[in-house]
Amino acid sequence: MTSEFTLIHRHFDRAARHSTLAVGDDAALMQPRAGMQLAVSTDMLVAGTHFFADADPRALGWKTLAVNVSDLAAMGAEPRWALLAISLPAADENWIAAFAGGLFECAGRYGVDLVGGDTTRGPLTMTVTIIGELPEGEAITRAGGRSGDDVWISGTPGLAALGLAALKGGASIAGEARERCLAALHRPQPRVALGIGLRGIASAMIDVSDGLLGDLGHILERSGAGARLELAALPLAALREAGADEALARRCLLAGGDDYELLFTAPPHVRDAVLALGQRLQLPLHRLGALDAERGALLLCEADGRCQPAARRGYDHFA
Repeated sequence: MTSEFTLIHRHFDRAARHSTLAVGDDAALMQPRAGMQLAVSTDMLVAGTHFFADADPRALGWKTLAVNVSDLAAMGAEPRWALLAISLPAADENWIAAFAGGLFECAGRYGVDLVGGDTTRGPLTMTVTIIGELPEGEAITRAGGRSGDDVWISGTPGLAALGLAALKGGASIAGEARERCLAALHRPQPRVALGIGLRGIASAMIDVSDGLLGDLGHILERSGAGARLELAALPLAALREAGADEALARRCLLAGGDDYELLFTAPPHVRDAVLALGQRLQLPLHRLGALDAERGALLLCEADGRCQPAARRGYDHFA
């Protein structure tokens, strides 16, 4: 039987770029660059809750790291180091090799060193602690939004939720559209370059993991604000093209999770800078509405000015 330490050495011990000492000792040794502060986040993925137990291991390896990289992107930080704790029901070498391949593919894409972690036998669970850097005082938090700020979102939100609906039999999509939705679900693309580019521009930011409305609610809570979203401004075109009707498209975009797009606020006077950044990154950025002074209120507004409170917020593990 393959030992725990053999598995670690064989599949997870890779050359490090940013670390004095990485995998193989009791602790890693890392040196932040001068003038930088650390941003640290932890996220857990559990079989049956965050992914299907029979998920493709290479895609799962990518997603395990990508969702953590996205947390740093949401702060405007550059990812540097990660630690992986993984619980495995069995030492399946082929599965582990594929999982590690996907994880290190993501690590290579975003410049992350895997510097340690732990393995044990148990239900399939992955926990990553990720550490990044950003210049002191330049972190974009959830608490900076102010009444009058624009609300923006990146990319094509809702595709991942539509892909999940298709897997569960709640949506009928096929061909290239289905593959695009499943790619969004299984291989999210953290918006690191956008997060870095929004330093000094965005007033508040979060990544969309539990649904646009729910995650915007976190910004509203921390910023002490409300928001009005314009239904006509919702970027539904890609969802419609994939075969979703209007109701399903809105539900996927507003209440679906797993997008890992960046949802951010910014003062109106920087709209040109926001749009220029999107053009430079070749990434669509959509203005959805604006914050207002009514703390916690989240309204969805028709083109004729009629508004109603948002009924659904987002995913909650314990709701």
